[in-house]
Amino acid sequence: MPERLYARVEACYLQAEAFFKQRFERPQVSFKLRGQKAGVAHLHDNLLRFNPQLYRENREHFLEQTVAHEVAHLIAHRMFGPRIQPHGEEWQLIMQGVYELAPERCHTYAIERRPRTRYVYRCQCIERDFPFSAQRHSLVRKGRRYFCRSCKATLVFTGEQRVE
Repeated sequence: MPERLYARVEACYLQAEAFFKQRFERPQVSFKLRGQKAGVAHLHDNLLRFNPQLYRENREHFLEQTVAHEVAHLIAHRMFGPRIQPHGEEWQLIMQGVYELAPERCHTYAIERRPRTRYVYRCQCIERDFPFSAQRHSLVRKGRRYFCRSCKATLVFTGEQRVE
């Protein structure tokens, strides 16, 4: 599956080397990214992580835009140092000047959201629900307490669950 993606990473590096007239160390590439992010550049580890599901579902745009987007982060970090903004002018320069691509900050890939169980909590002062995630609910079961900002009372589990 990832052969074309590896080739695109290499092509992006070759373009950057020709533009800046210097060699760049190639990053490690991982396909262990899940969730909403299409890609992540780990600047200090020289690592690119990509979401294999979003790659499969959006292959051509992913190869063209997402790979260049993440490589541009690593190149900008090497060229301009660690104090630059993630999507600042240096990164935009690379996207436009080197790759001739629009500097899009975020992808627009369709993401399937899984239903999540919420645990309903309430306080004494208002008829308002506080839906807790499973993780937060388990912390309450281990003794953690959460308080209403209005009345300062402890939020209490109603026994009710709902799927969102």
